[in-house]
Amino acid sequence: MTGVELRQLRYFVAVAEELNFGRAAARLLIAGPSLSQQIKALERDLGVQLFERDRRSVSLTPAGSALLPHTRALLERAEDLQRRAGLLSGSEPVRLGYVNWLPPDLTARAAGVAQLHIDAWIAPSHTQAARVADGSLDLAVCWVRTEDLEKRGLHARLIGADRLYAVATGDDTSDVAARDTVVLLDDDTTSWSSWNIYAEQLARDTGARAVHIADNGITGPAFFDHVRRSNRPVINSPKGQTTPLPPDLVRRPVVAPEVYWTWSLVRRESESRPTVLALVDALCNRVGDLGIHTPDAWLPEGDPHRN
Repeated sequence: MTGVELRQLRYFVAVAEELNFGRAAARLLIAGPSLSQQIKALERDLGVQLFERDRRSVSLTPAGSALLPHTRALLERAEDLQRRAGLLSGSEPVRLGYVNWLPPDLTARAAGVAQLHIDAWIAPSHTQAARVADGSLDLAVCWVRTEDLEKRGLHARLIGADRLYAVATGDDTSDVAARDTVVLLDDDTTSWSSWNIYAEQLARDTGARAVHIADNGITGPAFFDHVRRSNRPVINSPKGQTTPLPPDLVRRPVVAPEVYWTWSLVRRESESRPTVLALVDALCNRVGDLGIHTPDAWLPEGDPHRN
């Protein structure tokens, strides 16, 4: 076995967690064809097939499932080595975690301010916030509520926002009122805790119909199947914002109200290192309003950027 790179192992973990090459590529900020080629090269070098692929789905092979925990452990050891080297050189990188979205100009914003290390472990918002609180990360881009910040001793600044849209069958691409949509809640509260909290409040506030599911169909092919079975447009989650739609489905803007999801850059309240604080300023300065304070915008109660 020759030629295996840490970069390829990070790609393997991302695809394994997303089970979708398009979403993994968007998360990794690389082109989809490049990601596919790197995974094929990794499979060739390892001598095993990691994924089963067809036009509609991606799944781990038994070999992929067996190697995934060892790959995560190897990446964690590599990150620990990098941190220790940074301490010895006096230039420890700032460790940034995220869920599925990062600013497209992240590297440009950080240039000349700090050495930025993007963490390989992609996890839900509540997990990334907890990792900042316990010191495993210095910063995280995630969705948080004010009560989460207060409970964990964290501080948040607005770094991005998604205006959510609905996905529907047919060819009608006109606006749809939030009260005429469906919002999905998944029984897997470990993976979808933040989304479920958000979605439940969206349903209460707007009159959207809440539908409980148990197949992790908040994103991916299972989500599209839920749309096809629904007699209403279905709100798309932030994790699915960049996923191309199948040809039989359309995107419909949600209005009355316009529905927004915010991304916070989270740090510890006690953080005092000048490099980390300077990086927060560099990443968040000039972000602007992003539309979240317009009269028609909706944010859930408890969102730290609501007022």
